[in-house]
Parts: sequence; C-alpha cells; structure tokens
Amino acid sequence: MGRGNLRIYLGAAPGVGKTYAMLSEAHRRVERGTDVVVGFVEHHGRPRTEVMLHGLEEVPRREITYRGSVFTEMDVDAVLARRPAVVCVDELAHTNVPGSRNTKRWQDVEELLQAGIDVVSTVNIQHLESLGDVVESITGVRQRETVPDEVVRRAGQIELVDMSPQALRRRMAHGNIYKPDKVDAALSNYFRPGNLTALRELALLWTADRVDEYLRQYRTEHSVSTIWHARERIVVGLTGGPEGRTLIRRAARMAAKGSGSEILAVYIARSDGLTSASPKELAVQRTLVEDLGGTFHHVIGDDVSASLLEFARGVNATQIVLGTSRRKNWQYIFGPGVGQTVARESGPDLDVHIVTHDEVAKGRGLPVAQGARLGRGRTVAGWVVGVLGPVLLSLLLTQVVPDLGLANDMLLFLCLTVGAALLGGAWPSLASAAIGSLLLNYYFVHPVHQWTITDTKNIVAMTIFVIVAIAVASVVDVAARRTHQAARLRAESEILSFLAGSVLRGETSLDALLERVRETFGMESVALLERASEVDPWTCASSVVTATGKPLLRPEDADVDMPVGDNMALALSGRVLPAEDRRVLAAFAAQAAVVLDRQRLVDKAEEARELAEGNRIRTALLAAVSHDLRTPLAGIKASVTSLRSDDVAWSDEDEAELLAGIEDGADRLDHLVGNLLDMSRLQTGTVTPLIREIDLDEVVPMALGGVPEGSVTLDIPETLPMVAVDPGLLERSVANIVENAVKYNPDGSAPVLVAASALGDRVEVRVADRGPGVPDSAKDRIFEPFQRYGDAPRGAGVGLGLAVARGFAEAMGGTLTAEDTPGGGMTMVLTLRAAAGMPPVRPDLPAQATT
Repeated sequence: MGRGNLRIYLGAAPGVGKTYAMLSEAHRRVERGTDVVVGFVEHHGRPRTEVMLHGLEEVPRREITYRGSVFTEMDVDAVLARRPAVVCVDELAHTNVPGSRNTKRWQDVEELLQAGIDVVSTVNIQHLESLGDVVESITGVRQRETVPDEVVRRAGQIELVDMSPQALRRRMAHGNIYKPDKVDAALSNYFRPGNLTALRELALLWTADRVDEYLRQYRTEHSVSTIWHARERIVVGLTGGPEGRTLIRRAARMAAKGSGSEILAVYIARSDGLTSASPKELAVQRTLVEDLGGTFHHVIGDDVSASLLEFARGVNATQIVLGTSRRKNWQYIFGPGVGQTVARESGPDLDVHIVTHDEVAKGRGLPVAQGARLGRGRTVAGWVVGVLGPVLLSLLLTQVVPDLGLANDMLLFLCLTVGAALLGGAWPSLASAAIGSLLLNYYFVHPVHQWTITDTKNIVAMTIFVIVAIAVASVVDVAARRTHQAARLRAESEILSFLAGSVLRGETSLDALLERVRETFGMESVALLERASEVDPWTCASSVVTATGKPLLRPEDADVDMPVGDNMALALSGRVLPAEDRRVLAAFAAQAAVVLDRQRLVDKAEEARELAEGNRIRTALLAAVSHDLRTPLAGIKASVTSLRSDDVAWSDEDEAELLAGIEDGADRLDHLVGNLLDMSRLQTGTVTPLIREIDLDEVVPMALGGVPEGSVTLDIPETLPMVAVDPGLLERSVANIVENAVKYNPDGSAPVLVAASALGDRVEVRVADRGPGVPDSAKDRIFEPFQRYGDAPRGAGVGLGLAVARGFAEAMGGTLTAEDTPGGGMTMVLTLRAAAGMPPVRPDLPAQATT
C-alpha cells in the first residue's frame, strides 16, 4: 500500500477563501467519479462556504467532553473505516481537544496518508512554525497553533490562495468573514492593510521558495547541470546602430522572467573614434532603456570586447546580450568580431546571448577606422611585413620567378613597403625600404651578389625607390596622425554631447555625474574637492569609490586632478590620463561644479519655500484673527454691555444666559488662541516633549472635558501597557481629535468611539465617527494648517486642530493617520510607543484569526 498524496491550499490570511477552494476541488473530483468525503470542515457561519458542503458526504465527528463542555473533532477511526479515495480536512494547524487520538490535526492527517488515503487540507501562512517570530513582529500576535514546515513541504501540491488587502477588508466590512460585532475589532487589529500586505508577501516568498525546491529536484532527476539564477543582471552591448532597440527590448523580456532583474545598457566608444554610432540613435536607445527601468552607461575603450567584459564583471552581471554582427562577409577577414570574441572569453560565469535582427550583414555604414592609434597587433604585423616580407619576396623572386625584370622587382618591393606603412606606420615602412634596397642591390642589380652598382641607370632607379618608399611612409604616418586627431575629436564630441544631454534632461545628481566620470575614464575613485580659501583644508563635496579604490581627501593624493577655479578640484585615482584626455575631463569638472552649485541653489530654494510657507501661515493667522477670533470677542462684548446696561432690568434667567454666553465665548477664544500658539511652537521648532511613562486611562479621559456629555464612548482596557509620551501634548492631541470627530458626527448617530489597543511595541488610540468621511485624495490635506474640509462653517474653527494633533504626535515619536470607518465615517489612528521594558500585549482577536 502506497502513501497517499497531500494537497494543501495555502492562505495568505484568514478569510481569503482556502476552505471554499478546497470544497470546490472536492466537487470537481466528485464530478470525475472520485470517492471524496469531508473529514472535518469548519465554515465559521459563512453562508457561501456552508453551501459548498451540500452534495458532499461528511464523516460524523467524534464528540469529546473536556472540562464540562462538549467539543467535536475529526473521527480518524471513522475515516479509516470508511476508507475513501480522498478526504477533505480543514485547518491543518489546529490543536485537538485533550483526549483526542493525536495532539495536532496534522498528526491525524499523517495517519490518513500512511493508510494510502489522499488528503486535501488548508493552512494559513502565519501558522508555519518557522514564520512565528516574523508574523509576531508584523502583527503583534503570537500564533499558538503552528504546523512544522516540513509537513507542508512534503505536500505533493501547494496552491496559494491570495487576495489583495483592500478586497479582503471589503469582504470583512460586508460581513462575509466575521459577525458584525467582530468586524471593527478585526479591521483595527489583525486585518490592518499593512499586516495583510506583509502576510501576503510572506506567502508569495514562501511559495516561490517551494517552486525553487521543485526546480532543483527536477534538475537532479534529469541531470540538468545548468544553474538558474533567481536574480539576473543583464548587460546589453550597444553599437549605436538601429539594432540597439531590438536588443534592449529582448533584454527587458528576459529580465521580466526573473524577480529583481536589472538591465544595464552600455555603449563602448573607441578612443580612436570614427564608428557608425549615431548620437541621435544613442539618445533614443538611452530613453528606451530608462523607460524600461534600466540604466545607460557610456564607456571608452580601445578593445571593445575586453572593455565590455570588464564592465560586465565589474557590475557582477550574469548575462550579456549582443546583436549579430552587421558586418558583411568579406569584412570578417579583419577578425572574428566582438560577438564571437566576447562569447569565447566570457568564461562559465557569464551567459552570452547573440540576438538576430533586421540589420544583420547590411554593413556598418561608415568604415571602422583602425589606423588612428595603432595597437600592438598591428604594430607587430607591420614589422613582420617590413622585415621578413622583403626576405621572403627575395627568395620567391630568385627561386620561383627569377626573370621578371628589375622594374617589376622594384614595384613588388615597393608594395611591401606601402603595406608595412599601412599596417605599422612610419618605422616599419622605413625598415622595409632599407632592407628592400639592400636586397635589390645584392640579388637583382648587376653585378649580382655584390653590394656595388656599376650602371648609372640602376643607381637612379634605386635612389628613386628609396625616395618613394620614404615619401609613402611619411604620408601614411601623417594620415594616421590626422585620423587620430579626428578620432579623438569625434570621441570627445560624443562624450560632451552626452554630458550636454544630461544637463538638458535635468540630471542634477552629483554622485551620478562622478560615477559617469569614473566609468568613462576607467578610474577607481573620483572626488570633487573644495575649500573656502587657499589657506583652508580641502573638504570632499561628493565622491565615488569602487571596492578597490581609496577615498581622496586632497588633490595631491590623486593620480589626476583637474582644478575648477581657485578653490575647487576634481580628483581621480586609478591611472594617469594622457594629455589629450584632460580636455574632456575639464568639461566634466566644470559640469560637476555647476551641479554642485545647482544643488546648493535647490537647498536655498527649499529654505525660501519654508520661509514662504511661514509667511503663508502668518497671512492665514491674520485672516483668522480678523474673523474667527473676533467672533467670540464680539459675543463677549455684547453680553458684558448688556449686563452693564442700567436701563434694562434683566431677569435671573436672562443674566444666567448672558453669563453662559460670555463663558462659552471665552472658552472658544481660549481654544482658538491655544491652537494658534501650539501651531506657532510647531512652526518654530520650539516644542520639547517631556517624555515619561504613563497609563492612557490617566490622560484620555481628561481630554474629553470639552465635548458634550454622552457624545463619546470610551473603551480603554486596563490591561494596556504604559506609553512613553508627554502627558500634556498627548492630552491636547486627543482633545483636538475628539472635538473634530464630535463636530462632524451626525446628530442621532452612535457616539464617537475612542478605543485603544496594543500591537506589539505600539499602542493605538482610534477615534471613529460616523460622519461624511473624507476621500482618499484629501486624507493628507486635512492635516495641513488652516484647512477645513468640505462646507465647514467659518465658525467651526480656523482649521488647526488636526495639524496641531499630528505635530504633537510626531514630536512624541508617534504618528497620526486617517482611515475610513467601516460602514461610513472616518477613523483617526493615533499610534504611540509602548514604554520600554513592557511586554507586548496580545490583543483580544476573534478566534478565527488565530486558528
């Protein structure tokens, strides 16, 4: 008898639909003719889940008496006796009632699997044993019922049941999960959006890890030796040609297949310049790669293949994407090409992808200038042709074709001299001319095999040969120098155009600019140094340092330094730059100084904005004084004048009413002035909270003195931990929040609820009203000074209450946010720090949230 198969529906949180999905699977199997029974399913009074039980055979449960109460558990013996093909068992992490066959339900499931019965079960991500501490730190709830991870991992199939936090909270508010009397407590505690989002991420990550295990098992079983990387860094090699867009999009599709993949597009510009790169096309490709979430890099390198591989290894890339060469077939005589070279030298740590495109074999447009700065290979080839070429040509002419004539022999030797000049420059060409003239004299000019010339015509011919050879070598050398100068100017113009483009695009990050300098010149560290005067020490405004580099503190410590004015310098270390590179470096240094000045101007603009904000506050304050403060003063003045009038005999009731009006006006005036003073203290940063440990029930009731009796319901459990706050600031914050809630709470509705609860190391005070509420777009604006939402009358206040409340909350290290009240209205959530050393308190949650 084989072991049964276990299928688990893994839920991100309670109420996402695990049991519903399990019962749906049971119905599908019944329709296919499978013998399915229900061993244990708890529908928790949810109508839709209860309906799914119809049509399924349920094994009677076993009744167990414990401490005078009767409980029901799954009857394992009855299921084994019934022996179905599949049994549905809900809540795998459930702890059985003492007296049951096994302590945990997952142990019951193990017995059924050992008996060869397939089991379909459910479990929430928070019940996995390894995640207990993580879940507690997120939700503040310690899960008492857990299941070992290994039990779940052994399942043949694991299916994630997921739902967005917003959708789950809507289901909760509609009463589809808990009873109405439990909804507010659940939404305020365990089912907060942040908790649900974190649990959802845990479920996704744990499931993804399980997928990795399946993949490793598959590779082992099928002897697959290739390694799959969970996160990829893909380098795209660009040439500036039209195929670059295809390569970038191909790399983006590759990156989309792996979580956290990065795209780095790099253009390697030869220092010898003239290539077919189009600055306009490069600008388009840069915009494309940035739109796709990647980054663009511009690097100079004589050897494109080596520079590309060096860049890829420097950024720890895992893949390189290159396009099939645009060269025509005959152009391969100059070498194998960048793609083949990179693929050959990449090694086992880099995957190289050669992507086809529409521009294959259509040519590069402009020829690649190879003769600007001659590399070692070409120099060696020039010397080989210049030195060995004449010797080999002499053997050929003397042994194979001995009778071509002196004129033809000289032309052949002259061709070798020209070839040596084209390959290696002037010196190999001169060597070829010297060796060729000697060999011509010895083997082909009469008298042969002697170093003398007797015929005057031959002397003239040899002289012309030497002059032509020297002239050709000189012309080729001058052309090479001119080509090199043009190439340098081309390379510099490309870099400067990118630099100008960054300015036009508003790239003002100094660190990004210094990183561009480091990449362009292949340096280890770059720093922008400045000093206040010539006698002051240097300070570092910004720097970029690689793992092998060292920080630069003075221009004297750098390999290259470029002064910018008298008291600023751009310092680089890594290698000494040639003189021709300093012109481009000077442009970078000037731009760095401009960016630094711009950043400082932005900072000053921010300071000016704060001053303007202060002026706006003062202007609003004057407006408030001109109306809102004068209103209670006018009422007080009128009442006092009436009382002092001698020509009117006021009754006791009239006098009491006038005095009450004076008192009410004075209270309103005191409240308005208090808020104005508090806002002034917050604006000037003079609020200094005196933090001490105190119980909420000592402060919150005192904050309710300014609201009508019976308008607020208070729910402050005595079991709450103490909070670390300034009692005075907390009282003012709560008072403002409650007064605002009472003001907008409709007449005849339920009183404003002020409730407190503990979540881990935090304590929350929630003030919920049943007013019109506030749309999400306005939830942040209501905390700004002098803001009154909707059609609040002018007499409702100056709009400082919530601004002061948030300011005081943040001064004490807390937060104040606004949420929708389930069923309509708005809830203000004041989060405070629990006192140090107080153990976290587990909130009284519905039983379904922890089972």
